[in-house]
Amino acid sequence: ISRGELQVSLSYQPVAQRMTVVVLKARHLPKMDITGLSDPYVKVNVYYGRKRIAKKKTHVKKCTLNPVFNESFIYDIPVDLLPDISIEFLVIDFDRTTKNEVVGRLILGAHSITAGGVEHWREVCENPRKPVAKWHSLSE
Repeated sequence: ISRGELQVSLSYQPVAQRMTVVVLKARHLPKMDITGLSDPYVKVNVYYGRKRIAKKKTHVKKCTLNPVFNESFIYDIPVDLLPDISIEFLVIDFDRTTKNEVVGRLILGAHSITAGGVEHWREVCENPRKPVAKWHSLSE
């Protein structure tokens, strides 16, 4: 089954040594609630090697399978660490009564497992100061 897709934009400012991550929107998310909808939010984790060095999350979007987030986060990342940085996006269904469930995930950067993820990261690193936005399929 499809876990839906997530559109994210990344841009790296080499002088300021910061990465701007924008969680734009998701589409075709699987139905997680009995109502046939979801209350999704996105958790963004930044890893250096295997160590998590930052985490942030978007607001919860109520009752939708196609949420629009448009939330940006800024991370300070020195240029020389970029080859070892991974950014993980977890789309999570917020649930007040039970445990929040991970709908799907996406990893960009050093530990990206998809060709699209590797390509997106390469474009960001090769085009400093230019925001690069792409859709990615979410995996388990």
